[in-house]
Amino acid sequence: MAVKYVFVTGGVVSGLGKGITAASLGRLLKARGYQVTMQKFDPYINIDPGTMNPIQHGEVFVTDDGTETDLDLGHYERFIDESLDKNSNVTTGKVYWSVLQKERHGDFGGGTVQVIPHITNEIKSRFYRAKSPEENKIAIIEVGGTVGDIESQPFLEAIRQFQLNVGHDNAILIHVTLIPYLKASEELKTKPTQASVKELQGMGIQPDVLVCRSEHELTEDIKEKIALFCNVPVSHVLQNLDVEYLYEAPLAMEREKLADVVLSSLRLENRKPDLSDWEEMVESLRNPNKTVKIAIVGKYTQLHDAYLSVVEALKHGGISCRAKVELDWIDSEELTEKNLDQQLHNVDGILVPGGFGNRGTEGMILAAQYARVHKIPYLGICLGMQMAIVEFARHVLGYEDANSIELNPETKHPVIALMPDQEDIEDIGGTLRLGSYPCILAEGSRSYELFGKKEIHERHRHRYEVNNAFRKELQEKGMNIVGTSPDNHIVEMIEIAGHPFYVGTQAHPEFKSRPNHAHPLFRGFIQAAVDKKISEEQQQK
Repeated sequence: MAVKYVFVTGGVVSGLGKGITAASLGRLLKARGYQVTMQKFDPYINIDPGTMNPIQHGEVFVTDDGTETDLDLGHYERFIDESLDKNSNVTTGKVYWSVLQKERHGDFGGGTVQVIPHITNEIKSRFYRAKSPEENKIAIIEVGGTVGDIESQPFLEAIRQFQLNVGHDNAILIHVTLIPYLKASEELKTKPTQASVKELQGMGIQPDVLVCRSEHELTEDIKEKIALFCNVPVSHVLQNLDVEYLYEAPLAMEREKLADVVLSSLRLENRKPDLSDWEEMVESLRNPNKTVKIAIVGKYTQLHDAYLSVVEALKHGGISCRAKVELDWIDSEELTEKNLDQQLHNVDGILVPGGFGNRGTEGMILAAQYARVHKIPYLGICLGMQMAIVEFARHVLGYEDANSIELNPETKHPVIALMPDQEDIEDIGGTLRLGSYPCILAEGSRSYELFGKKEIHERHRHRYEVNNAFRKELQEKGMNIVGTSPDNHIVEMIEIAGHPFYVGTQAHPEFKSRPNHAHPLFRGFIQAAVDKKISEEQQQK
C-alpha cells in the first residue's frame, strides 16, 4: 500500500469545518485498522502562529517536539489520538523561508526563482513522506483557506502536480462546500458549489468526494444535480449536517459512508469499523447525570478559540465523570475585589489558563486567592500556576510586592523569574521552552494519585519559572512542590496542603487530553468540582 493521500479543501466560504471533516475521516479510518497521519497547510505568511494574537487567530497548539501550530492540529490529535510533529503544520511563510534560504545558499545555480516550479516543489516535498519503504499509512492533508483565495493557489497547483506524479488512485481530493438555504424561496441552492468545483476544475483538479454542509437534508434530486454538474458519482455527494456535539461528527460521517467512499476511491479494502469506544464516549457526553459550573478566568475571553484545548479538556473531564460542564467566562481584566464574590461565589471550580503579558493578571491573582481561601477546586495552567504562587507569596508569606519579573521587573520579591537559558534572547517567535518535558511527581501527592506513576511527560510553552530562592519558604508555609524536572531545578507542579483540590502546573496538560481519555488533571479537577457540589447539596438538605 505504501502511503496514500487524501487532500481536503474548502469552497464557497470559510469556517465550514474542513478540519473537523478531515479529523472525522481520520477517526473512521483508524477504526478500520488503518494507520493515519494528518497535516495542515496554511496560506498565511507567518512562519508559525507563535507570535499571532490569540484574539485574532485562536490558540497556539504545541506538539510533543515543540512546534507551535494551528489549532486544527488539536482537533486532529483529539480525534485520531496520535501525537503529531513539526511536519504536520506547514505555512506559506515556512515554504518561502526555505526556498529563500536555498536561493541564498546557491542551490538553484543562479536561476530565476519562481512560484512554479520552486515554490510548488517545496510544497510537494513537505507532503507526508514515509519513514521507511514498508510504511503503510493514509495521510490526510487539509489546505487552509478557501478555493479562490490568491494565497491558496500555489498549494492547489502543488496538489495537481502531485496527483499526476503519484497517480490518482494514490491521491484523492475531498472538497468541503456549502449548500445555502434561501428562506424566501425555501430552496437549497447548489450553484455556489458548482462554481467552487468549476474553479478547481479550471486549475486542473477534479474533486473525488463532495462533503456538503447544509442546514437541511439534501434530497436525492439535489445530490443528483450536484453530481451531474460537478462530475462525481452520486454516491460521492455526502451531506454534512450540523451536530449537537463536536464529537458526534465522526459518527454522522460514518452514517454518510465517508470512509467507505474514500477507501473505494483509493482502491483499499473496506474493513468493518470498531467505533464502540467512541460511541460510548458520545453516549456519556449526551447523557450527563449531573452539572458543574467552571469559571475560566482569563484575558482572552472575547474569543473562546483562544482557549480551545482548555475548553475541550474540561469537556473530556466532564465526560469521564458523566457531568455536564457549564462554563462561566470571566474577563480577568474586569475582576476586582468589589465584584469578586459576586462573580465567583456560585461556581464549582476555577481555572486560570495560560497567557503572556501583565494585562488582567491582577484579576487572576484575585481568583487564585478566592479559590484558596474558599476551598474551591482550582486548576492553574502555566501563567495560572505562576499567579497562584504570586498570590500565595503576597498573602501568606507577606511579600506585598511579590510578582513575576515578566510583569514587574522592579519587584523586590521575584517569585517568578526568567529561566537562565532565556536571559539573552531577543526574538519572540519560537524561543520559548517548547514541547514535551519529563516531570517527577512526589509520591503521596494528589497529582501522583491522579497520574498513577512517578514520571510523566507534559507539553510546555513558557519563558518564566518559579524562582528557586523562594522554594523552601513556599513549602514551609503550605505550598507543596509536588512536581519537578528530573534534576529538581524547575518547579513543574504545585499543590496547597489541606485544600480539596488546588493544583498548578507549568505545563499545558490540555494539549494531551482526549475525549475518550480525559487528561488526569482535568478528570481530577472536574471530579473535585462534582464532589464540592454534591457536598453542598447534602448540607442544604
